[in-house]
Amino acid sequence: MPETRAHKQIEGGLEGAARRDFIRALLRDLEAFEQMSKSGAFERGVTRIGAEQEIFLVNNTYQPAPGALSLLERLQDNHFTTELGLFNLEINADPQPLAGGGLRAMEQQLSALFDKVRTKAKEIELMPVLAGILPTIGKTDLGLENMVPSPRYQTLNRVMNAARGEAFDFSIRGIDELVVKHDSVMVESCNASFQVHLQLKEPEKFAHYYNLAQLLLAPVLAAGTNSPVLFGRRLWAETRIALFEQACDIRTPGLHLRDEQGRVSFGRGWLQGSAADLYRENIARFRALVGTDVDEDPIEVLKQGRSPGLKALALHNGTIYRWNRACYGISENGKPHLRIELRVLPSGPTIADEMANAAMWLGLMVELGETIGDIPQRMLFEHAQTNLYAAAREGLGARFTWFDGEEVYAGELVEKRLLPLAHKGLIRAGVEPKDADRYIGILTKRVATQQTGSRWMLQSLEGMRHKGTMGGRLTALVAGMITRQRTDKVVSEWEKAELAENDSARTGYQKVSQYMSQDFVTVQPDDPVELVRELMAWEHVRYVAVEDDKDRLVGLISQRAVKRHYDQLAEQEAGNGPSSAPSVSAAHLMRRSPVTVTPDSSTLDAIELMRNHRVGCLPVVQDGHIVAVLTEDDFIGIVGKIIEQEAESQQHMSALLGDSGDDNDD
Repeated sequence: MPETRAHKQIEGGLEGAARRDFIRALLRDLEAFEQMSKSGAFERGVTRIGAEQEIFLVNNTYQPAPGALSLLERLQDNHFTTELGLFNLEINADPQPLAGGGLRAMEQQLSALFDKVRTKAKEIELMPVLAGILPTIGKTDLGLENMVPSPRYQTLNRVMNAARGEAFDFSIRGIDELVVKHDSVMVESCNASFQVHLQLKEPEKFAHYYNLAQLLLAPVLAAGTNSPVLFGRRLWAETRIALFEQACDIRTPGLHLRDEQGRVSFGRGWLQGSAADLYRENIARFRALVGTDVDEDPIEVLKQGRSPGLKALALHNGTIYRWNRACYGISENGKPHLRIELRVLPSGPTIADEMANAAMWLGLMVELGETIGDIPQRMLFEHAQTNLYAAAREGLGARFTWFDGEEVYAGELVEKRLLPLAHKGLIRAGVEPKDADRYIGILTKRVATQQTGSRWMLQSLEGMRHKGTMGGRLTALVAGMITRQRTDKVVSEWEKAELAENDSARTGYQKVSQYMSQDFVTVQPDDPVELVRELMAWEHVRYVAVEDDKDRLVGLISQRAVKRHYDQLAEQEAGNGPSSAPSVSAAHLMRRSPVTVTPDSSTLDAIELMRNHRVGCLPVVQDGHIVAVLTEDDFIGIVGKIIEQEAESQQHMSALLGDSGDDNDD
């Protein structure tokens, strides 16, 4: 059909006549949805489940690999689609009935599809990983060159940046603290989730089930956290929650008192009406960002006895990321249905673990949906909201405010009360008892051992403390995840990852970020050389970087340069007596414009730079700021592995590092 104005605008945002056209279509869709609600048109008596599995792709050094499009060409399967980043992939499971063996069938299909990805990815030297946040992902991976070249994503990025008017700020405090800026929505691609869908058999009770889903977000997440690390910082048990909310926050920063909600949120209050009220709130409070061609009049479709697609409503709803989302769909029999999409769960650690998380939520939705009373009468909305963020920060150690003001720890609540109720709900729903036993059993063991995916990662990193660099430890973590995901063991049975699992050095193509040291000291140009000397002694380092008052690298001082200065001073004093000359500044001794690398530079390139420029230290710079240092000592172990693989002689290794000469000391 001819291209509409709204369709033309998808490349540049929604404005003018195209905006008016799309909003009219949006309101028309809402009118049709309300008619279907009032007439009881939605499918009843059927409980189906669905799932969306997001994964990361890494190369043979366990770093994010932008190979999604190449992989899709090899897969040739409509169960797979792209996500925001070229290093992400999404697997869509077929809908299944919850009753009988639906959960098991879904797990088997997801496992088969994941194995298919693994097989095809191997052909192009890639590997898939199940992780909420990939530990090895870095800020340099989040450039627009790694965004899927989709008009929708490109438009969303442009309009969200324009709406905010400045770079996105991220501030998350956990064990460590992360404060960073980024200039695109690509930070969203750090997140991978496992989204579960539940088709409601009683759509007229949507508000009751939606409020129940809101209530259950916190305990279900507490039992399933898997994203504790971002950019080398140990943050929340489920860092995705804070990261996603901040990555999509296009509200203008300021000191105004306007009560404005972010596009990723828990919501504003208990739902009192119907699903239509959620859609109305989405339209009222969140402006449309992108449009599409509208090829039907939904009211006319209803008059013809058919189910409209509600394309405009679905598109707008898809740009608002509630942790529980109302979803409209059309079943294979042509009848419209209502679903709730649970969006809070992370990808991984294994498909069996994910399905156990899903089984807990589904069982509780069924059991409590039938037995619980009026939720708003028993719990303040603010308590349910606070519980979610407590679960995201602390996992099973979180403290919740539960029904009637009761204070309870998440682990105790899940283990002693909710898991037995979830098992009853699965049986009530007609799930085969052996399947109910298996999935609830997986969670029972996980909660009893306290070993969620997040806990496994943090304990693995703790076990590798003081071994290698943080980059090497994170690489070992990803390597360990991949190895364990190839087994039948769930996360409660995983052994801790070890540094020896980082075999990426054998490829010869690892990145500087895997070996650089982020624990370093700096001085400013006007600081006295005495401070430089003392810092080198205190910190046992041979190089000190020099930064200006904007934290930009301006120079590098070597231990040799400091020694030369004091040797010269001693000679002068020996000939002329004690010197009364003023103190020398750091700027006087530093080498200006030192040779540098970026976190994404290959280690082979870094070694070659050291050899060619006869330097023993390379500052690692990103956006003009020093983020780490790399010395020849960092390469002692990996050079041997590279040489061993390439079957080269020991003399070649000496040529690479043996004559570095320390010329970075002028």
